[in-house]
Amino acid sequence: MSKTMRFREKLLLSGLFFLMFLFLIVLVRTVDVAAVGPVGTSIGLSGLNSAFHEWTGFQLFWYRLSKYLGLLAILTALLMAVFGAWQLVKRKSLRKVDGEIVALAGLYALVVVLYVFFEFVVVNYRPVLMDGSTTPEPSFPSTHTMIAIVVLGSLMMLLPRYVQDLKIRRILLIVCLCLLVLIVVGRLLSGVHWLTDILGGILISLALLSLFSAALDLVKRK
Repeated sequence: MSKTMRFREKLLLSGLFFLMFLFLIVLVRTVDVAAVGPVGTSIGLSGLNSAFHEWTGFQLFWYRLSKYLGLLAILTALLMAVFGAWQLVKRKSLRKVDGEIVALAGLYALVVVLYVFFEFVVVNYRPVLMDGSTTPEPSFPSTHTMIAIVVLGSLMMLLPRYVQDLKIRRILLIVCLCLLVLIVVGRLLSGVHWLTDILGGILISLALLSLFSAALDLVKRK
């Protein structure tokens, strides 16, 4: 398979995941919508979401675990941003910064845009009121899930470029994968999101990571 074909297939895969994400939004907004959320908020796919939330309930342990591990993922993103800034200062030109780091900066920018966008464009509200609040917060997609998957997933893609020692690389891959799984599962079981919120976070993350992988292919060609 040629490099061009791989690049196109990754773009196609990214588009496919994004279409699935949009389709999920349509389902959530139109199918089985009922006022089952806190303070009478209407939730799409209410039967599925309510049944799953009743099964999990609110689990403080999983909420705290996913929260603090999520902060670790954000810290990882900040460290990568510092690394990129260090390259820019040292090499005195954006053109001399590693193409992988520039692509990563673009990926992070997309995550920030999506995070802000879904704070204002509400698809669903949380199944619980958070921190004594009297109004429910937006919950679709789970941005906690999105950030964890995108940050840790992109880091796993970059490890072969920046970690030459195979043993250390494997250890870091396992650590990243374990953190990613724990955060997603923890968020799912914590009860602070509907099931469709987590699915939405996973789908948009896969779309972004596929796009990032395609961008890395372009960097390798250059």
